[in-house]
Amino acid sequence: MFVVYVLKSTKFAKTYVGFINNLERRLNEHNKGFSTYSKKYKPWEVIYSEIYDTKEDAVKREKYLKSASGRRLVLKKLF
Repeated sequence: MFVVYVLKSTKFAKTYVGFINNLERRLNEHNKGFSTYSKKYKPWEVIYSEIYDTKEDAVKREKYLKSASGRRLVLKKLF
């Protein structure tokens, strides 16, 4: 099982899209500053997630959410 997730910084107007097989662990890593990009904008909260059976499906969805159309979808979820 893989989770595609969208994080929102609680202090900055930033989002982060990724996929992982353990969302709780990954959110903890983002909030501890293990990721170069996300450590500048911590703390993070999960605002959206989807579950996929295969890594390939999760990668496709992650790429979509990082596209212009996908970013618009993410912004709709924010506001």
